[in-house]
Amino acid sequence: MTEDDLVHPKLKAWLKQTIDLCGPDHVHICDGSPKEYATLMETMVAKGNAIPLPKRPGSYLFRSDPSDVARVEARTFINTRKQDDAGPSNNWADPDAMRATLRDLYKDCMKGRTLYVIPFSMGPLDSPLSRIGVEITDSPYVVVNMHIMTRVGTAVLQKLGNAGAFIPCLHSSGKGAGNPQWVCAPMDQKYISHFPEENVIASYGSGYGGNALLGKKCLALRLASAMAWREGWMAEHMLLLRLTSPEGKRYHIGGAFPSACGKTNLAMITPTLPGWKAECLGDDIVWMKPDADGRLWALNPEAGFFGVAPGTSRATNPNAMKTIEKNTIFTNCALTDDGDVWWEGLDREKPSHLTDWQGQSWTPDKEAPAAHPNARFTASATQCPILCQDWDAPEGVPLDAILFGGRRAHVAPLVTQALNWDHGVFLGATLASETTAANIGAVGKLRYDPMAMTPFCGYNMGDYFQHWLTMGDRLGTKAPAIFYVNWFRKGKDGAYLWPGYGDNCRVLKWICDRVDGKVGARETPVGYLPCANDLDLSGLNLAPGALDVLLDPGLAERKEDQPQLEAHLARFGDRLPQRLRQQAAALALCLP
Repeated sequence: MTEDDLVHPKLKAWLKQTIDLCGPDHVHICDGSPKEYATLMETMVAKGNAIPLPKRPGSYLFRSDPSDVARVEARTFINTRKQDDAGPSNNWADPDAMRATLRDLYKDCMKGRTLYVIPFSMGPLDSPLSRIGVEITDSPYVVVNMHIMTRVGTAVLQKLGNAGAFIPCLHSSGKGAGNPQWVCAPMDQKYISHFPEENVIASYGSGYGGNALLGKKCLALRLASAMAWREGWMAEHMLLLRLTSPEGKRYHIGGAFPSACGKTNLAMITPTLPGWKAECLGDDIVWMKPDADGRLWALNPEAGFFGVAPGTSRATNPNAMKTIEKNTIFTNCALTDDGDVWWEGLDREKPSHLTDWQGQSWTPDKEAPAAHPNARFTASATQCPILCQDWDAPEGVPLDAILFGGRRAHVAPLVTQALNWDHGVFLGATLASETTAANIGAVGKLRYDPMAMTPFCGYNMGDYFQHWLTMGDRLGTKAPAIFYVNWFRKGKDGAYLWPGYGDNCRVLKWICDRVDGKVGARETPVGYLPCANDLDLSGLNLAPGALDVLLDPGLAERKEDQPQLEAHLARFGDRLPQRLRQQAAALALCLP
């Protein structure tokens, strides 16, 4: 396919403008075919960018530059005319100033390179909720990852036709020349910029993950959240799961969890309760919209998994391990001497020798980890052994429950049901976790991450909270039930009281029973908590007194949190909805 084959006048004009600005040597219109993917991989292997993995058929290892290993929140911008429209959770820049900065950086940035045009769809092509984007990039690594993470190619252009709407997404790895295997710009020249008032994304200087795969966090969350606010739907940082009871009844659950709180593990859970079946619909992003009957339907817009490798094992997530046995892209993992990948947390013996993520010889006596803590795998959803058959159904699935989950050692109970929708929004708006080594900041510090959307909400988060409240008003009695879960409660000895992983299905069972009205609950100031006999603990040997602690509402501990909670809500100023102020006041009155 060539430029002459493009029939969409706005796309052709934008492409010509970009070619003139960026100055590539060649242009390639992506068709999304297996042949295209294979050719790009062969080229990157020949250049030393990709390392084939004999132990995993069709799989390759990439190593990024050490300066380009994760999302760069400090260099991520929301560009709106009014600064307050971006809100306190975002870095703001004036759109005209940002465009001028980017024009200078993009000038001739693709000289000596190929410009790739990637037409892609977030969501099934025939879904009314799907959105089409076109990413222009100079990175073949981005192209092969987009092949897996989105629907790419000729069919997307056909759907777009000559008049369809698309979101322009421009990306360049930058002009850096220090690392021939991974080009990127210095940190102060990295820009991941979003223009929500124009539905445009521009990224420069980073080739890694969500900085460069512009369909993921950039389009599917930051831009989509603002679109959803304007258009009356929701774009959320959530897993999506189907549970089927022993009687054959289906339940669909969405869950928002900050980093290091077990979101992917829950998305691919293997239930320990006999007769219960779990199927994965998605592990990271959910788009939701009410249908004509007023019920909320949910769709995963992605086509693959971009997961954190370290900590993933047969013990923590056996289904993820099966998903990545073949046809997987690995980034910044360690390499074994016999041609496999390795990372910290794998449940097999540590090799006596590895090549680490920077290409250096590594032995177990070294202090530095062999794999980068944010090492990743990219794999097609179709490889997941528990992928739900309806994962790409155009209409999505009807949502029964929404979970918010944080990592709290002493405050939050194992599971809490919101008293009502407003209370549920308050639980989400005050979602907090204690930081781990994987988070920025001191270990154990309390970090608020409303709805797990702090890095991903593309507009003022006070307005975002109001959008949730408005959606609840619209859904009325058909709204999903909202719950707050915490798998990480600890005893006085510092040990976890709940086994987690597959046994989390016991909590999910109680949630399903509450949705059906089959079990009772005791009302507390923080929500409805399970009665001890209503949790199915058969075959589970909890420590003496553990259940009492797990189901304690933690009012005394919440009293200690209150100043931080009030400061967190105060950040949103006049944009904080009055209904959430009332929820905060009601909680404060109940604390000892």
